[in-house]
Amino acid sequence: MFGIMMDKQLNIADILEYAALYNTDAEIVTNTVEGGYHRYGYNDALLRSKQLANALRTLGVEQGDRVATLAWNTYRHFELYYAISGMGAVTHTINPRLFAEQIIYIINHAENEWVFVDLTFVPLLEAVQSQIGGVKGFIVMTDAAHMPESSLPNLMCYEDLLSEQSSEFEWPQFDENLAAGLCYTSGTTGNPKGVMYSHRSTVLHAMSSCRASALNLGPMSRVLPVVPMFHVCAWGIPYAAPIAGSSILFPGAGMDGASLYGLIDGEKATALLGVPTVWLGLLNYIESVKGNLDTVESVVIGGSAAPRSMMEKFTEVYDVFPIHAWGMTEMSPMGSLCAMTPYLKKADKESRMRIQSKQGRAVFGVEMRIVDDNDEPLPHDGKTFGKLMVKGPWVASGYYKNDDRSAFRGGWFDTGDVSTIDSMGYMQIVDRSKDVIKSGGEWISSIELENFAVGHEGVVEACVVGIAHPKWDERPLLLIVRKEGSSCTKEDIIAYLTDKVAKWWLPDDVVFVESLPHTATGKLLKTEVRAKYENHYQT
Repeated sequence: MFGIMMDKQLNIADILEYAALYNTDAEIVTNTVEGGYHRYGYNDALLRSKQLANALRTLGVEQGDRVATLAWNTYRHFELYYAISGMGAVTHTINPRLFAEQIIYIINHAENEWVFVDLTFVPLLEAVQSQIGGVKGFIVMTDAAHMPESSLPNLMCYEDLLSEQSSEFEWPQFDENLAAGLCYTSGTTGNPKGVMYSHRSTVLHAMSSCRASALNLGPMSRVLPVVPMFHVCAWGIPYAAPIAGSSILFPGAGMDGASLYGLIDGEKATALLGVPTVWLGLLNYIESVKGNLDTVESVVIGGSAAPRSMMEKFTEVYDVFPIHAWGMTEMSPMGSLCAMTPYLKKADKESRMRIQSKQGRAVFGVEMRIVDDNDEPLPHDGKTFGKLMVKGPWVASGYYKNDDRSAFRGGWFDTGDVSTIDSMGYMQIVDRSKDVIKSGGEWISSIELENFAVGHEGVVEACVVGIAHPKWDERPLLLIVRKEGSSCTKEDIIAYLTDKVAKWWLPDDVVFVESLPHTATGKLLKTEVRAKYENHYQT
């Protein structure tokens, strides 16, 4: 027997239609690429998205076509999210921080015929234009006054394109499983892999994201997504915020501490989302100007593990609740987070930090388990390490135009992370499976060592890798980037770590460097570090 309910399909365009009708108090504010602030409401965004959808039709874009964007977090990029997917095509966001060879591969692999590009990234496309011959034309996301001189063929102006179109557009109705978005992973080996999101997965992810037990968004929220729209859809905020009735503050290209603080302070941001390196820059700037975060209620920290020292500073100095979160491109990306609970609210500092240092509990819609090398489930005791497996309606079941199924087994996705899960359901990433250190038959977490090291007052960034050792198979090597003016030594760092980790976890050596290599999404590029120091313990 089936229920007797309407079969209304979940479509992305319906989100903006809803927001335009019911969330008229909310606004979208952008620190524009051209300079200055732009602001408007969801109804304005809806009308312009419809103009854009009409423009795409005049360009010959059809259902299923992949339309590329190479752009910052701005109101125009927001319009593209809805116009492209709403008309039945696929919004393909490209990460400009990837290597040129990877960008070429992605554009060709996705068979993009049209690329929308911000002014900042026009030179990037000019440098590779001879190797992306399938692209018919490029639309620069600006007005006529700021159009650049460029060698790109068939160059168009975004605002001119819109001005020629009507704001009347009937969104087509289609199956909710139709492809809606495409984002490529930024793996350190091999070509990037495409993850194809559907309308159904995107809407369900957004609905789950804004709940009180997740990101806690609502009509009073003014949310600043520093996490880029060019990678994993800014963690779904362009979809979740309109559902919740929240205002969105887009930082554009202003990702430095001063620019972010100006937007936070001037626009009274209440919720922030970004990676640890961004928050480090913001906190350093606020300290330098003796500023505050008086309007901010929460800061979501994801992308890589949040150092305890950073969470303590947000909590104790600025009275901001840090939400440690975890996810992946393959998960749209939200998987787990540490939302406020009655237990956390009344817990003492040490108990609270012990929980908040973990990546949190699975949000509704995501199932998690840890398994051994035979994919057999392991206990959730908070101590046992295992491969983290996930499943859910917004978790990928495969890669776009790619036959590699090794990570997809028995209806689960192998995240590549080694984790623990405790009896309350809190998951903690111990390491990436390729980064965990096996020393004398025992496991050492490079992530935990890094997070403790960053807590030292003289350290700005730390990287731990396992290096081959003649006696112990592998031993940890710690690389440190000192804060400006710091003269901390190896002995200082080891002494600082001594009461924080087991003695056999202590690194055999500490190397001080000017900088560390990172991936396109800001994560430490440990393959490069390991390659450079692979013989460090052999001499």
